Amino acid sequence: MSQEQKTESWGSRLGVVLAVAGSAVGLGNFLRFPGQAAENGGGAFMIPYFCALLLLGIPIGWAEWTMGRFGGERGLHSSPAILGAVGGGRVMRYLGVFGIVIPLVVYMYYGLIESWCLRYAFAYMSGGVELGADPAGYKVASEAFFNRVTGAEANGLTLAQGPLDPAVIFWLVVFALNVWLIHRGLSKGIERFVKIAMPVMAVCAVIVLVRVMTLGTPNPELPEQNVVNGLGFMWNPDLSKLRDFKTWLAAASQIFFSLSVGFGVIINYASYLKKDDDVVLSGLTASATNEVFEVSFGGLITITAAFVFLGASGATGGTFGLGFQTLPIVFAYMGGLGRWIGAVWFFMLFLAAITSSLSMLFPVKAFLEESLGISRSRSTLYVASLAGIGSLWAIYFSKGLVALDTMDFWVGTFLIFVLATVQVIAFGWMMGIERGFEEAHKGAKLRIPRIFGFIIKYVAPVYLLIVFIGFCHQNLPGYISALGETPVALATIGLVFVVIAVLVFVTWQGEKRWRAEGLDLDGTGSVE
Repeated sequence: MSQEQKTESWGSRLGVVLAVAGSAVGLGNFLRFPGQAAENGGGAFMIPYFCALLLLGIPIGWAEWTMGRFGGERGLHSSPAILGAVGGGRVMRYLGVFGIVIPLVVYMYYGLIESWCLRYAFAYMSGGVELGADPAGYKVASEAFFNRVTGAEANGLTLAQGPLDPAVIFWLVVFALNVWLIHRGLSKGIERFVKIAMPVMAVCAVIVLVRVMTLGTPNPELPEQNVVNGLGFMWNPDLSKLRDFKTWLAAASQIFFSLSVGFGVIINYASYLKKDDDVVLSGLTASATNEVFEVSFGGLITITAAFVFLGASGATGGTFGLGFQTLPIVFAYMGGLGRWIGAVWFFMLFLAAITSSLSMLFPVKAFLEESLGISRSRSTLYVASLAGIGSLWAIYFSKGLVALDTMDFWVGTFLIFVLATVQVIAFGWMMGIERGFEEAHKGAKLRIPRIFGFIIKYVAPVYLLIVFIGFCHQNLPGYISALGETPVALATIGLVFVVIAVLVFVTWQGEKRWRAEGLDLDGTGSVE
C-alpha cells in the first residue's frame, strides 16, 4: 500500500453519505429507470423493482458497507483484496476482480454519455439546439442533432474532423475533470465536489419537475394529453410483463445499477471509514436519497412530459430516445422557456453523471495503488490510460451505439448481477450472519432488523439464482447469437476480456505484495 493511500480518508460522515448517494444518483435515475419502467410493464415494473430494493438492494448494500469497513480496518481498499479477506481465500479474491472490471468498463461508455449531457446543456444555454419553426419537423431535427452529437450514423464519425470536433472536445473536458478530481483524492476531490453538486442537482430536478407538473393540458384539441394521463401512462400496470424473467432481471439490474450495489464502489468507499463509523444508517440514508431522485424525479419527469406533448407514441423510445431525442422536442413545444428548462435538465444530467463516474474511477485507482505500490500520480495516469483507451473505442465504434450497448448489457447488467451474487454469498455464508451483523453494528446508529439476516443468507441468493436461471433460459441464447452476427459487438467483448486479463494479472502481483507486507489477506486475524 502506498503512503498516499494510507492517508486517504473521508472528511465527514455527510461527505461519505453524499459521495455514495452521488454514485447512486446518476443517469440511471433520470433516463434508465423511466425507460425500463415503460418498457417492462409501467406500474407492474414497480412490483419486481420494490422486491429487488427490499430483498436485494438494501441488504446487499449493508453487506457491502460492512465488508468495506472490515477490509479497511485491515489496510485493504479494493474489491479483490476485501472479498479475499472476507471469503478467506484466492477464489473470492479473483472473483473480486469483477469489482474493478465493472466500474472501469462502465466508465468507458458512461463518461462518453456524460460528455453528451454537457454538450446538450451548453447547446441549450448558447441557443444551439434549433429544431426549426415547424413542429412537424421537430422529430427529424432532434434525431439529426442526436446523431451528430453521438456519431450514431457511422463508425469513426466523431473523430472524422480530428481533435477539434465538438464531440471530442466535450469528451476531453469531461475526461480531464474526472481525472483531476480523483487525483485530488477523497476529501479534497470527490467529497468537496459532491457537497456542491448534490444540492445543485436537487434544485435543478425540482425546477424541471415543477414545470412538468404544471403543464396541465397544453393542447386543447387533445384534452387526453394531460399530466394526469401522463402519470397514468407511466404507472398503470401491464401485469403480463411479470411473466417474463427479463422484467425481473431488468428490475434487479436497475436497483444494482442505481444504488451502485454489485459495482465495486461501495465496498471501496466504505473501506476508508473509521472503525466505529456508522454503516447501517449511512447505507440506508444513501439508498433513500437515491430513491427520492429515481422514483420522485426520474419517474415523474421524463415520460410525463413526453406524453403531455407527444402522446403515448412519443412517450417511448428507450433510455437515449427519451432523454436525448424526445425531451428536446418537448422543450421546443414549451417555447422560449423551453430553452432554459432544457439547459437546466441537461446540466442536471451532467451533474448526476459526473458524481457517478468519479465513483467508477476511484476504486480502480485505489486498486492499482494497493496492488502495485505506486504513487497517486502514477495510478491516476494508469487509470486515465485504461479508461481513455476504452472510451476511444466506444467513441470510434459509434454506429448504432453498438459498442456502448454491448458494454452496457454484458458488464453494466450481466456482470453486476454476478458480482452481487458473489458478494451476498461472501457476507451471508463466508463471513456469516452473526459475525457480519456484529461487524455492521459497531458504532451503528440503527440496528439491522433480524429478518434481514434470513434475507441475506437465504432469500437473496435464491432470488438471484431463480431470476438468473430464468433469464438464461428465456433470453440469453438470443443475446449470444446476436454477438456472432455483429463483429463490433464481438470485438467489444474481446476488449472486455483483455481488461479482465490485465486486472487478474495485477491482482496476482498485488497478492504477492500484500503477503510480503504481512496484511491479513485471508481474514484470519482480528483488529483491535
